[in-house]
Amino acid sequence: MKKIVLLAIATIMGASASFAQLSFGVKGGFSATNFWGEDINHGIKPSYQAGLLMEYKFTDKFAISPEVLFTSQGGKISSTSELLGIKADGDMTFNTNYINVPVMLKYYVAPCFSIDFGPQVGFNVYSKTTASGSIAGIDAGSKTADLKDNTNAVDFGLGLGGTFNVTDNLFVQARYTMGFTKVFDGDQDIKNGNIFVGLGYKF
Repeated sequence: MKKIVLLAIATIMGASASFAQLSFGVKGGFSATNFWGEDINHGIKPSYQAGLLMEYKFTDKFAISPEVLFTSQGGKISSTSELLGIKADGDMTFNTNYINVPVMLKYYVAPCFSIDFGPQVGFNVYSKTTASGSIAGIDAGSKTADLKDNTNAVDFGLGLGGTFNVTDNLFVQARYTMGFTKVFDGDQDIKNGNIFVGLGYKF
């Protein structure tokens, strides 16, 4: 019995090893980033993402794909207040750049299409905000401030998306990544959100 089990394990491992496919690639595209988690008026910030990837396909259905990505993230926040009948409007645009490292498990529902799901860790490398506003309809100007010291250095999240292989090399990808770490120090519960749509090429 023990020999049969060992033989079965060896057969499965041998079949997996004979199937295993390793590829490397690049990808890039458009991102729509925003903040979520706080009861404030959030806006979407158009942005971009680009980086490198590796895919290890160990069966005809499953693969694992770690990536290293540069992602320009952030969001927009708008607010309106009124004092003594005077209305004040303010807008803040946050630019927060990350080196993101997702590790995606890919399930191929068809030879050319996979559903992708996995964790991501991000490392903040840049954080600034530009504030602008108006009082009683009169432009009050704008100001830029560095927020690096007030931004959490590490961001953890989960990604879910899909990849369509146009050819053996060229692919189209879409993914939503939700952050679960507060972006900034302090009491405000603001987290990252990122929708990515782009192209990639595997070698």
